Amino acid sequence: MKYRIVAASAAASLAATALLTGCGSSDDDGSGGQAASGPVSLTYWSWAPGLDKVADIWNKGEGKKAGITVTVKKQASGDDLVTKIITAAKAHKAPDLVQAEYQALPTLVSNDVLADISEVAGDAEDEFAEGLWQQATLGSDALYALPQDSGPLMFYYRQDLFEKYGLSVPTTWEEFAETARALKKKAPDKDLTTFSSNDSGLFAGLAQQAGARWWTTSGDKWKVAIDDPATRKVTDFWGGLVEEGAIDNQPMYTPAWNKALNTGKQLAWVSAVWAPGTLTTAAPDTAGKWAMAPLPQWKAGESVTGSWGGSSTAVTNDSKHQEAAATFAKWLNTDPAALAALVKESGVYPAATAAQTGGALTKPPAYFSNQPDFYTTAAEIAKGTAPAAWGPNVNVAYSSFKDNFAAAAKNKSPFAPALTAMQEATVADLKKQGFGVSE
Repeated sequence: MKYRIVAASAAASLAATALLTGCGSSDDDGSGGQAASGPVSLTYWSWAPGLDKVADIWNKGEGKKAGITVTVKKQASGDDLVTKIITAAKAHKAPDLVQAEYQALPTLVSNDVLADISEVAGDAEDEFAEGLWQQATLGSDALYALPQDSGPLMFYYRQDLFEKYGLSVPTTWEEFAETARALKKKAPDKDLTTFSSNDSGLFAGLAQQAGARWWTTSGDKWKVAIDDPATRKVTDFWGGLVEEGAIDNQPMYTPAWNKALNTGKQLAWVSAVWAPGTLTTAAPDTAGKWAMAPLPQWKAGESVTGSWGGSSTAVTNDSKHQEAAATFAKWLNTDPAALAALVKESGVYPAATAAQTGGALTKPPAYFSNQPDFYTTAAEIAKGTAPAAWGPNVNVAYSSFKDNFAAAAKNKSPFAPALTAMQEATVADLKKQGFGVSE
């Protein structure tokens, strides 16, 4: 059976099923099967650590008052969970709630997995940055999830080495390129950073900052614009720096990359708010020597950033208790006690703007003890998160990125053909799946 199109203009009709009319599951992993008039037992599939402890706060407090108990069942993340939840939904045995990455939402909606919870949680819109809310609504009047955590992009740099080599923190991408070249002249054995082909999410976030909207809909058809002017600008920029040797071309998350960070061979890293945790492991000898600043801008004076990572809490169509599940999802992602627990127990950077400063985020990460305003700065950056436009085959686009950009980066050849190949692979897959595609 061909998957249904998710059109932004018709997304609400896709979830035409009312909040309390979803198909139920009598399975252990499902909604529990209790009568609506009695106690409600909900199951939540999630990969985030410590979410069971956060759910316990609900179960002992608001949940106890409302007669709603939530049980968290740990799952694998990424594509594994997406595949598992779709399979469960086809058998009408999906759980009540599921943690879903933003880019997975269109795939789950197009497979009729997720319910529209706008009637229960739609009034939470003001709690989140506009760009994050847009990803949860798919640009429609429906609401398919509550934003849970986010990964706004920012610029990390070795403060001590920038001072040593007389470098200024770049505020524009033009200055970023000039800084990379200046460093090469002063220290040929060092690199400002590297272009990595092994994490498509970073590239997507950089394109997002430049204004790219890779998947959109026109009527009942998808339009793919990966090879668009905004993404080409990003592609040509990074490809040009690699070709001229101004930056490194090695992938991230390898022993060699860790060593480059730890020894000061690589002076900077474009990453997300969660970078301190990675640096703690990758470059343990340089704690207290790094600083964080806003992402360089394409136009001076702007304050736009992209996202790398982040997830949401969604309610499934299989749940017999969608209203109760949506109530819990709203509590989990907007209640001050829940948000504080998410930060403490799960180590996430909350999507709710009110929780991005104060509370558990009053002090900077231990690795950045030299930057007391770390989270205050991060919160300001997060406000400028640009909207993203995801489609039902993000996994195919990401896989194509890794294959084609890896070859281009390794050979220091132009990146443009790799982007075109990524576009073509994504379109071909949509057609193969039976989606309507607008050229």
